[in-house]
Amino acid sequence: MDWGDLSLMSSVAGSSHRDLFCYGAGIAGNVFAFVLFISPLPTFRRIVRNGSTEQFSAMPYIYSLLNCLICMWYGLPFVSYGVVLITTVNSIGAAFQLAYTAAFIAFAADGKQRLKVSGLLAGVFVVFGLIMYVSLDWFDHKTRQTFIGYLSVASLIFMFASPLSIINLVIKTKSVEYMPFYLSLSMFLMSISFFAYGMLLHDFFLYIPNGIGTVLGIIQLLLYAYFSKRMKRKPDCRC
Repeated sequence: MDWGDLSLMSSVAGSSHRDLFCYGAGIAGNVFAFVLFISPLPTFRRIVRNGSTEQFSAMPYIYSLLNCLICMWYGLPFVSYGVVLITTVNSIGAAFQLAYTAAFIAFAADGKQRLKVSGLLAGVFVVFGLIMYVSLDWFDHKTRQTFIGYLSVASLIFMFASPLSIINLVIKTKSVEYMPFYLSLSMFLMSISFFAYGMLLHDFFLYIPNGIGTVLGIIQLLLYAYFSKRMKRKPDCRC
């Protein structure tokens, strides 16, 4: 066996290990994303029990629905090659976000809020329909991937930024009541998994937004740790 054979074997082994790590990161991202999708269930049990959305915001679910639809489209073979795990997870995510948004419409605090959320939901499907039409009718495969890729980056950044309003509420009220812990934790774990997945695939459209999501997830977890400790230290008032 000469040095060329050894070099080839080393290259193949390195490639297989990279593929294995890449697949593992993608599967981990799918698992954590599923946990993220089901993490609002306690919040919605409370909404159904009380018959009102209270101060909970529908915006994170609206943003997430549009993001899931765009990322699902990005992962399809006639848009991108080799990222089918992106399509599977976002198909499931879109179904969950649609269900949560429907719950916001059904249990809206008033008619004005119900109309607003319904209008935003309709807007999501109009925008997604336009994206599908333009990407299929105007672009070839390579340009289509770039176009949808940039849209997915923008939608992911908007989705990760949507909790900023909740962060502002936490700082203002000094309470983590309206920032569920498991939602923040799941977002962080999902983001860091897909960041690794994107880095291993050398996919700019995956690792840039998920890197931003990782940072925002860390900020939310730090805020939760800080304000939940303050709430525990606050003495009970007994009259």
